[in-house]
Amino acid sequence: MRVLYFDCIAGISGDMALGALIDAGADVEEIKRGLASLPVDAFTIDIGETESQGLRATRVNVETASAGVIRTYASIRALLDEAELPEDARRVAQRVFRRLAEAEALVHRKEVDTVTFHEVGAVDSIVDVTGTALALTTLGVERAFSSAVPTGMGMTRSEHGAMPIPAPAVVELLRGAPLYSKGVAAELVTPTGAAILSALVEGYGELPPMRVGAVGYGAGSHQLDFPNVLRVIIGDDENVPERILRSVDVPNRQLSEGPGLEPGPEPSGELVLETNVDDLEPELYEFVIERLLAAGAQDAWLTPIVMKKSRPAVTVSVLCSRELEQEMRRILFRETGTLGVRTTPVAKTALAREILKVETSYGPVAVKVGTLEDGGVTLSPEFEDCARLAREFGVPAREVHQEAVRRGREEIDRRS
Repeated sequence: MRVLYFDCIAGISGDMALGALIDAGADVEEIKRGLASLPVDAFTIDIGETESQGLRATRVNVETASAGVIRTYASIRALLDEAELPEDARRVAQRVFRRLAEAEALVHRKEVDTVTFHEVGAVDSIVDVTGTALALTTLGVERAFSSAVPTGMGMTRSEHGAMPIPAPAVVELLRGAPLYSKGVAAELVTPTGAAILSALVEGYGELPPMRVGAVGYGAGSHQLDFPNVLRVIIGDDENVPERILRSVDVPNRQLSEGPGLEPGPEPSGELVLETNVDDLEPELYEFVIERLLAAGAQDAWLTPIVMKKSRPAVTVSVLCSRELEQEMRRILFRETGTLGVRTTPVAKTALAREILKVETSYGPVAVKVGTLEDGGVTLSPEFEDCARLAREFGVPAREVHQEAVRRGREEIDRRS
């Protein structure tokens, strides 16, 4: 299995991530071909070597003559759909911008589709994110992890005026991740960089055991007293240990097809936090669930109940790792106004899984494959892929879903 580790020596930004991946051997020509298909104003991408405090690194600079266009999340999603990109790369880029939109929606109290991007909506940021997605695809990365993240401190200027460091969107994106300031009065993590980590990284901690195959350094723009670089370490390992702290959406973070089906469940210790609520406006529950999932909950759900004196109420439940217990409890207290939260240890059994990409008559669909103890499998096509193809071809989504399941079973039968 191809594993990537983000070593955030001086934080992370979009251009640093792209530069580090190119330095690690990503196919530059393939990246440029994909970027050329983006329906945006003309731009040039300059890739060169530089040195930062004695370390050689690759610098990426995107130049465009266009003024700062303010784009919504919906418009960025549409332009990524229109571009001629490998499906793996498109999904990664869409996921990064989705994370950004969700964070900005929380910060500015807006609907996700109507969130407007200023700096992040500029051509250079779109190129950085899409280029990073293309680079990951060319390198065959399947799982990603990260070190603790230095954010810097102080204030910075933005389109909204003076903003604290780390920026509010960065804080939302990196909920549950280990952060520290490093005592540097500079912005070390941009929203784009934080979104890349949020969308890709399964967990934060020390370097996981791997057979190192490539190392790359991406240069930042600040002049610091230490190397202003992001290092990526890429290698092969089939058993990334559970001691790496788990973060958000762990089952959905694989970026390409895995090495094969591995039978047997993987037991782990988790917690379920619950609270009964009888005085919250119904439309606010959606926001509660959104906050819990954005902060790293593995699942969150609502159950209608009847309390004492026959009062109708709702039980809010959340499944999370032990490391996120305090954060989940804080969100429940803050967002629901409840006075008490119950915590129950549970033993969750997760099937070994992989992402299998199948070709349907409508186009490619990613299918999550889980392996049962008796060797049987479960298949679950990605809804977003099915819905996108259904809209494109004007067919019911269930037809795409059913064909994806059939194709997935055919592929598994061929393997066996």
